[in-house]
Amino acid sequence: MSSRAGDGQRLFVGGAWVEPDRGHYAVTDPATEETVGQAPEASPDQVREACAAAREAFGPWSRTPPEERAAVLGRAADLIRGQLEPYAALARAETGATTGTARAMQVGVGAARFRRYARVEPSEWAIPPQINEAGPMGRAGVMGALAVRQPVGVVTCITSYNNPWANPAGKIAPALAMGNTVVVKPAPQDPLSVYRMAEALQAAGVPRGVVNVVSGRAVEVGEAAVDSPDVDMVSFTGSTAVGQRIAEVCGRGMKRQLMELGGKGAAVVFDDADLASAVAGIGTTFSFYSGQICTAPTRVLAQRGVYERLVDQLAAYARRLKVGDPRGPDTVVGPVISAAHRDRVESYVELGRKEGAVVVAGGERPSPERGFYVAPTLLADCTNDMRVAREEIFGPVVTVVPFGDEDEGVALANDSDYGLIDYVWSGDVARAFRTARRLRAGGVGVNTVARNMEAPFGGFKRSGVGRDVGSYALHAYSEVQAIVWPG
Repeated sequence: MSSRAGDGQRLFVGGAWVEPDRGHYAVTDPATEETVGQAPEASPDQVREACAAAREAFGPWSRTPPEERAAVLGRAADLIRGQLEPYAALARAETGATTGTARAMQVGVGAARFRRYARVEPSEWAIPPQINEAGPMGRAGVMGALAVRQPVGVVTCITSYNNPWANPAGKIAPALAMGNTVVVKPAPQDPLSVYRMAEALQAAGVPRGVVNVVSGRAVEVGEAAVDSPDVDMVSFTGSTAVGQRIAEVCGRGMKRQLMELGGKGAAVVFDDADLASAVAGIGTTFSFYSGQICTAPTRVLAQRGVYERLVDQLAAYARRLKVGDPRGPDTVVGPVISAAHRDRVESYVELGRKEGAVVVAGGERPSPERGFYVAPTLLADCTNDMRVAREEIFGPVVTVVPFGDEDEGVALANDSDYGLIDYVWSGDVARAFRTARRLRAGGVGVNTVARNMEAPFGGFKRSGVGRDVGSYALHAYSEVQAIVWPG
């Protein structure tokens, strides 16, 4: 059966493409407001069937030699790379990302993540053996103990709308490499790309039931994917509020969790910083996914000696950015995902005005008649108790708060419910690293916003639970088992 019928996309359950019980809904291009395609609306029963299929497939897949699992992932990477242009065009249409972002950061990174977990080194699996010099009852002798990694089981992967390639691939690839099976519940705004990923995995030879994809707008679709007794672990990327609700369900069933949640990244800019570097890094908030990314440096803390210059340069930077059709070769800022989200971001800008912030760039809706566009917006003269400085806006909006000395800068940075990624800019390397160690965040960029994809990724506080990417993802999707024997 084809993955697509004449009237829309089919679900992928147990290795088969099946018609959704609840019909289809339109996926909208946020740049044009036109329909991209028809996504399937699964019923809770179909979600539970997907979880049962993953449970049935788990035993054989977990016993498949790691080299064979890796070969499937490698073939999937090649197939995705071979379809880069059509896949990128679909991702651009679903998300509103610019052409360059869709090619490189969405489909390109998605393929790279499958390739990365097709090349797992033996050292990434190994855990050093432990030896005791006495038995458990105090009896003299030597006990051997070996710790080994085992797959968790069935993993539900619930993914975010801002990147329908890199985010699902970052969950599916390490989970499969470790011998787990997966049920993927993509974001309702852009699920069609995830079905293309499932097609590539099927063509790469993934066995029936190892990968399942079910979508839908109804809350009960996600609830069924989390609450199913066949599910052992939930890997979620999204808002902290939704993550909390998922965690409550996981707690009742003692399910493993990997949570990558919201962020309100602080960018601590000292008065000896390279301003050009700081402006370019902070400016990615305006352009990268139009600010719809949890790692963005959205809360700038500027030392008073550099505050005015930094605000002026950030404002000039924001005004230069081309907002418009993401297919245009010179477009830098595309739309946000939906009209509702555009309204939400705009409401925060208005809230900032009421709180006393000064809008020094943006603040008005851009001129395109169609599409969900938000102008890059800079709010200056903020204080850290303003809602615009504390809550995740998830759009191309940056707030700037002044500070005095290093201790005040660190205190302001840490005065947040979130702790995903923070940033430090300083010409004094010792101070930059000293400050980084004092920040309560899962990651800190020093004089850069670039990420090392082998470094552990995850958050402190309300920004999440657990760590992934690189070897850490293999650890996240595994259980540690101890085997003990007499020496």
